[in-house]
Amino acid sequence: MTVPAWSQPRVAIVTGGGSGIGEAISRRLAADAAAVAVFDLIGGSAEATAAAIEAVGGTAIAVTCDVADRASIEVGVDETVKRLGRPTILINNAGISPFERFLEISRESFDQVIAVNLRGTFDLCQVVIPHMVEEGWGRIVNISSSSAQTGNFGHTHYSASKAAVIGLTKSLAREFGRKGITVNAIPPSFIETPSLRLAADGGHLGGGIEEHIPSTPVRRVGQPEDIAAACAYLCRDDASYVTGQVIGVNGGRVIT
Repeated sequence: MTVPAWSQPRVAIVTGGGSGIGEAISRRLAADAAAVAVFDLIGGSAEATAAAIEAVGGTAIAVTCDVADRASIEVGVDETVKRLGRPTILINNAGISPFERFLEISRESFDQVIAVNLRGTFDLCQVVIPHMVEEGWGRIVNISSSSAQTGNFGHTHYSASKAAVIGLTKSLAREFGRKGITVNAIPPSFIETPSLRLAADGGHLGGGIEEHIPSTPVRRVGQPEDIAAACAYLCRDDASYVTGQVIGVNGGRVIT
C-alpha cells in the first residue's frame, strides 16, 4: 500500500522550476499530489513545466519571477495564494553559477550572485514562512552546492553564496522548528543539468563530464531526479524529525 506523502493537500513553490533540478523537483512533488507553483525567471520554461504536470493529471501553475527582486517574489507568492492556496512547501532552487577567477570578479558580478543565490533564498523564506506559521506546518528545502563544502576553482562568489545558504538553513531550522516547520539543505554535485553541460563546454571540467565518472564512487553522473527524490522525502509528513540538516546527494564525491 502506498503511504500518502501528506495527511492533507499541500501547495509547493519551486524556484527555478522551469528546467534542470527545479523541473524534476516540480514534477516529483506534483506526482506526490502537491499543487505546484513553478517559479522561473523565464516564463516560457515555467509554463512548459506546469503544462507537463497538468498533462499527466497534476496541478500546477506557472509564475514568472525574478528571485533577485523582492517585489517580484511578493507578487508571485500572492498569485500562488490566490490560485492554489497558502504555500507550505518551499524549494529554493533558483541560482546562477558564473565561473570567474577571483581577482577578476567585479563588484557587480559578486552582488548579482549574492542577490540571486542568497538574498533570493532569504527573501522567499521571509515572504513564505508567515503562511507556514499560519498553517502550523511547513517544509523548506534550500538547494545549496557541494562547492559550499569544498570550494571550487573559479567559483569563489558562487561557493560563498551557497555556503551562506547552509548557514541560513541551520538558523531557520532552530528558530522555526517549534512552529512545525522543518528547514534542510541539499548540496548537489555532478548532476546532469544544462549548467553542468555549460561548465563542460566552457572547459571548467577539464576533459569533460565523462572524465569525472571514474572518480565518482557510484560511477555515474547524477540525474535531477536523484535530487528530486531526496527533496520529496524531506517534504513528507514523516520527515518531521529531520531539520537543520545538510543532505549530500553527490554519488559519494563529497563525504563529510
